[in-house]
Amino acid sequence: MAKSTAAKKFLPDTSYQFLRNYINNASPTGFEKNGQQIWMDYLRPYADEFFTDPYGTAVGVINPGAAFKVVIEAHADEISWFVNYISPEGLIYLKRNGGVDHQIAPSMRVMIHGKKGIVKAVFGWPAIHTRLGNADNKEPQPKVDNLFLDCGARSKKEVEALGVHVGAVVTYVDGYDELAHDYLIGRAFDNRIGGFMIAEVARLLKQNKIKLPYSLYVVNAVQEEIGLRGAEMIARRIKPDVAIITDVTHDSTTPMISKFIEGDCSCGNGPVLCYGPAVHNKLLDLVQDVAAKKKIQVQLRAVSRSTGTDTDSFAYANDGCPSVLVSIPLRYMHTTVEMLHKKDIEQTIRLMYETLLTITPKTNLSYFR
Repeated sequence: MAKSTAAKKFLPDTSYQFLRNYINNASPTGFEKNGQQIWMDYLRPYADEFFTDPYGTAVGVINPGAAFKVVIEAHADEISWFVNYISPEGLIYLKRNGGVDHQIAPSMRVMIHGKKGIVKAVFGWPAIHTRLGNADNKEPQPKVDNLFLDCGARSKKEVEALGVHVGAVVTYVDGYDELAHDYLIGRAFDNRIGGFMIAEVARLLKQNKIKLPYSLYVVNAVQEEIGLRGAEMIARRIKPDVAIITDVTHDSTTPMISKFIEGDCSCGNGPVLCYGPAVHNKLLDLVQDVAAKKKIQVQLRAVSRSTGTDTDSFAYANDGCPSVLVSIPLRYMHTTVEMLHKKDIEQTIRLMYETLLTITPKTNLSYFR
């Protein structure tokens, strides 16, 4: 009989220390190597074998070699910037790497990942005293073409002497912290919290000595933020029979977000299950049944065409793969203070864990008898 974790508190301090280290490390899209190494080092005691693909997606396999294959998946990359132009005066202009929000950039501290190591810099911005001097008396707004970095250099030569070059990637400094009432903040919870949660599922399986009747692939994919590319590649390679994807979704209870558009989801009220064409209805029913039986509170949302997550890549890969999306509500997405709740983390891990204990190779996911 499989063991349940329903009555257990199963996130020890060592787990949250891993999360802190994982969040505080930069893992920008296309440059995920260091973050993936941290993740694999943590997961290594809980997986039977590992492999990576040419672009850096990392996979831990539990019970390898079985004909039936199940995936639990998150993405490892974070939004960032690319150095695009260095002015004669030593100012550095940028291009987006993923959906980074230009409006939050002014006065932010950043790290430029140059050829000689990290170079510290800031997003410069005119002082408030100087911003109303134009003809129409309107303050300038931050845009990609007027944002710049100042690293202390005063010429292009001085910038390049630091190892900064066109194409160098730039990430924000702000990292993991804890707030009152069990809230956590940091940059890149989208979606390193997913990588954390699937690693914790693997830890629980090992801790509870679960013998799965299938091969479980614990997948931390790269390059989600620029079009689900890592998931697209790894889904074709693994060819799974079932995929459970985890990502973040919007807490819609803060100002300036319309519940008419985003639905009604909030931090602290449990994982969010998604309805949409890519989400397999019978697999979604199974997850909802597990949640009800284990008394795990869930929230619901709907999407019109795609989920905008790696779910789409797995669902439509190969001959089609029954896929489901289990999201965690997040405030302030794509900022440096993304916020989520510990209760949601624990309940999302529980839901994925209990779902894996329910699935077998004989689980009927066909729409037709």
